[in-house]
Amino acid sequence: MKFLVDEDLPRSTVTLIKEFGHQAVDVRDVQLRGAPDDRIAAYAKAKGLCLVTADGGFANIRQYPPGEYAGLIVLDLPAHATLPVILRLLRELFAQADLVSSLPGKLAILAFGRVRIRDG
Repeated sequence: MKFLVDEDLPRSTVTLIKEFGHQAVDVRDVQLRGAPDDRIAAYAKAKGLCLVTADGGFANIRQYPPGEYAGLIVLDLPAHATLPVILRLLRELFAQADLVSSLPGKLAILAFGRVRIRDG
């Protein structure tokens, strides 16, 4: 799969995703740094990229219907989440290959100890 990592996540997220055999690009590397959410969403949709973000706005299925995307992963992080904590949470998700491969057309809300999946 191919992923677009939002700028609210560490740059090392791209490296982690690639470790699991996927392709990934950071919004900061495709001239989308500081871009509004709708522009980031449009880019992900046009390029067939699953968006990985901590921006809860992307969990709004009325504004971002999951069925229109190659997947949406929204991390529900505590305000004090550190880099190692964020990467551990993502590593736990990407270690579940069957779950990751089922993400196109779905919204995954990722929190500690659980993943909620919503269909498009």
